[in-house]
Amino acid sequence: MTRDQVAQRDGTNGELTTAQQEREELPATPLTPAQAFDALYTFCAPALVRQTYLLTGRRELARESVERAFQLAWQRWPEVALDRDPAGWVRIMAYEYALSPWHRLRPRHRTPEPLLADASDRALMAVLLKLPPPQRRTLLLYDGVGLDLPETAAETEASTPATAYRLMNARAAITARLPDLADPSDLHERLALLASAQRLGAAQPPAVRTGSERRARFWTRAAIAFTVALIGTTALTLRTAPTHYEPPVPPGAEVQGVPAKVGPGSLSEEEMSLREKLRESAGSGPERMAPLVR
Repeated sequence: MTRDQVAQRDGTNGELTTAQQEREELPATPLTPAQAFDALYTFCAPALVRQTYLLTGRRELARESVERAFQLAWQRWPEVALDRDPAGWVRIMAYEYALSPWHRLRPRHRTPEPLLADASDRALMAVLLKLPPPQRRTLLLYDGVGLDLPETAAETEASTPATAYRLMNARAAITARLPDLADPSDLHERLALLASAQRLGAAQPPAVRTGSERRARFWTRAAIAFTVALIGTTALTLRTAPTHYEPPVPPGAEVQGVPAKVGPGSLSEEEMSLREKLRESAGSGPERMAPLVR
């Protein structure tokens, strides 16, 4: 329909009506940061939990990884909101947390996960978990999420040839164990079915934002407490530290030429007579303490 036909139908001469002008001039109501975050979480979190489950094989770890990633995104929301791919930013954080080797030291991660009901799902999950983490992540991004090779290389921080090499090795390992998944399209479909077969719920957006703010307050208080303790320790050190140089005490040295120490011997006759004379002249009584009056 041409502009003239639209004008004739609306009864105008090619000009917009006042109501239409007002609707076009009114800007769309901008979302608040909380609303924008909730929209991103609602759109990405359920699928991201399923992807992280394929990456780790653990349900609780998948939920925790996605929740931590979105908590970090809420703490850095001005940065994430201006990113050209906020969903990719959160996915990178979730994958990094999920693949951290420190999870092996946690007691609850030493217990095995419940077995999957379907035998083919168990076989596929076993093959995925035997892949090295870089190959597993590359396979999931390329054949699971559907990224192209340059995007997969950029997200995994690897070169394009290295990413292609990882992808080929991962596909070869899966084909060796499961020949019916040699076709990449069949592998993509099986990965989607395996992820969707698990009931993996995600927390509500307000709970994630509240948890993020609580963690931020905790780490802020911990940083303040550490700073205060450091200042106190520094002040105590300055108070008790010496203010001038004190040379160390030199080690002792042996002195030569000192005569040997000898014990007292017997008295001579002269010493004996002197002692007798002193004993006879020294009386006892008060006259020893006060002088005689003459």
